Amino acid sequence: MIEVMVFGTFDILHPGHLDFFRQAKEHGDHLTVVVAHDGTVKSIKGKYPVNKQNERMAEINKQEIVDEVVAAASSGDKLQVVREHKPAGICLGYDQREFVGELEKYIEDNGQDIKIIRTKSYKPEIYKSSKILDKNARY
Repeated sequence: MIEVMVFGTFDILHPGHLDFFRQAKEHGDHLTVVVAHDGTVKSIKGKYPVNKQNERMAEINKQEIVDEVVAAASSGDKLQVVREHKPAGICLGYDQREFVGELEKYIEDNGQDIKIIRTKSYKPEIYKSSKILDKNARY
């Protein structure tokens, strides 16, 4: 089994997220989606997500392409799930900046054979969570 892992908030699941999952799944046969803890989202984005972590996980779990949904550690240890699962690849979204340096350092320092794959954007002018949330907030 070749496990590929993705990380994200996934607040208000949209076609851009689904395309991200599809692109990630092309690199393995088991897709694990790690969903950010509410507190982590607050510290990175400056506000809590609209949907709680368990709600976001439930929506992702409905997607047939996803094999496993995992809650990110509430302790803020983003690498915990990587150490536990030891994926063959980690796919990062085209705009994902947080955690990248920490991840690269972990792989290098620990001699891990984990491939980092950067996915392509999917209509970011339409399907970007911040734009969708901003648009919904105006109405």
